[in-house]
Formats: sequence, structure tokens, C-alpha cells
Amino acid sequence: MKKTIAALLAATAIGAAAPTLAADIIVVAHGQANDPFWSVVKNGVEKAAQDTGATVDYRSPETFDMVAMSQLIDAAVNQEPDGLVVSIPDADALGPSIQRAVEAGIPVISMNSGSDVSKELGALLHVGQDERDAGEIAGQALAEMGGTKGICVNQEVGNVSLDLRCEGFIEGFGGNAVVLPTGNDPSEVEAKVRAALEADQDIDTVLALGASTAGEPSVAAVKAVGRGGGDVKVASFDLSAGFLEAVDAGDAAFAIDQQQFLQGYLPVAFLALNAEYGLIPGGNVPSGPNLITADKAAQVIELSAQGIR
Repeated sequence: MKKTIAALLAATAIGAAAPTLAADIIVVAHGQANDPFWSVVKNGVEKAAQDTGATVDYRSPETFDMVAMSQLIDAAVNQEPDGLVVSIPDADALGPSIQRAVEAGIPVISMNSGSDVSKELGALLHVGQDERDAGEIAGQALAEMGGTKGICVNQEVGNVSLDLRCEGFIEGFGGNAVVLPTGNDPSEVEAKVRAALEADQDIDTVLALGASTAGEPSVAAVKAVGRGGGDVKVASFDLSAGFLEAVDAGDAAFAIDQQQFLQGYLPVAFLALNAEYGLIPGGNVPSGPNLITADKAAQVIELSAQGIR
């Protein structure tokens, strides 16, 4: 224990003594900072700015709007920052703006979405998870738990990353599943999941693509139709304190943690190091997926409430 404490103190001292890296970095994300998921990403961005001393500006459109997002990227390019961080939910819509940044000599790192197109658009690397693989892993796990017929609740149809999650889930699950399109309003999600469960009693599995926006409402819908306690298996991408409590209580099967704090933190730290020393990792950095089941849920509830997990 003494050695562990000494090591932690030494690491803290090294961090405190680290030089300030003077860099201007702009982050353009498709998710708003007031969204519970994206607030964690922004927390990671702000922590990296604090730790490196870089000047960092987080920007996002008011809604999921690819035209507005491409305009934000173009505006960032015009400012000639030392680095640009982007999420890429739609490569067709955002690709020209990202390539314009690369052609202008601005180092670009993609995060969260776009792992499949990041390299071809000229980004140095991607920090995130392979969305299709993560969906497939979730589908396989739910099938192994006894699931036979499922729905994938997609609150942002057209967001390529979310579409890939559903594709992977359906394949990993064994094919007997469909996509349930919804909006981002939790009350709408709950109503649509409840209607689906009432219309088809054979549905025994629900995969949501966002813990607070879709996972928690899905748990509520299952309880509303009297099929709680594991009769219908509910899993969700990402974390929220409420959904983790449902996992801990046995009302949900698991949450899929892509560690979005790292998706905000690492690209900023990498670009700051690149601007100062020319240092950059040699490849993509996978931040997930990690399945958070009942045996782990209680450990991360507090960190989720703090906006870290």
C-alpha cells in the first residue's frame, strides 16, 4: 500500500511539474455539451486543456445538423489553429470540410465517430471504438443471455455510428431483430418502446444506443408493460448514473462503456504534444467497448455522476 501511495504521489508531482504546451486547439463535435454523454466528452476536453495549458474551444451545432457542423469546421479552419478535433457522424457531409483542414496543414484527429473513414480523410488518428464491432459484441452477449427477438432503439437514424451499432447488434444477435427509430426525447423513446413491446410479446431484448436518452426510458417502458426483473433484457451503449443503477438492481443487463472522457481528453493532449514536440501516436486509440455488468456497475455509478464515466 505504501508503494502504491508513493507511486501516485510521484505521478502527481510529475504532472504538476509538466511544462505548459502553448497550443490553440478547436474541437468540433456533433453532440451538444448539454447532452449527458457529450458533457463527459467536454469534461475530458477541459481537463486536457487544464493539464496541458493549451487554449481549447469546444463547438457544436445546436441540433444534429451536418450542414451547421461543416460550417463550424470551415470556420475553425479559417482560424488556423494548431490542431483540430472532429467527430465524423457523416463522412459525405463533413468530408470536404475535414479535407480542407488537412490541405491547409492543420493536424486533425477524429474522435467518437468516423473510425472507418478517418484515415482516408487525412486525420492523423482516431480515438474511439469500432461501432459495428461493439454492436456485434453486444448482440452476441444478449443472445448468450437467452435473447431470441430484439429491437435496436436508434434515436439518431442517419448518424452513421449509431446505424453501425444496430447493424452489428443484429448480426451478433443472430438476425432476429429490427431497428426502432425514435427521436432524442426520452418520453418519445419510452412511448415507442412500450408500443413495440405491447404489439409483439415475443420481443425479449432491447438494445438502446444512449444510456440517458434511450436506455433509461427503455427500462421504464419494460416496467410499464409488467415485464421487468429480467424478463426483457435491456442493454445500452454508454453510461448514466440512472442506467447503471438499473444494471446494479437487475433491471438491465449491461451498459457498454466507450469511455468518452478519453475521447475528449486524448485528442487534445495528443495535438498539444504534437504542436510543441512533434509527438503523435502511430495509430488509432480504442477507447472501448467495455461491458459494465451488475458486478461492476456500483463501482462506476459515482464516477458517472461526476461526469467522468
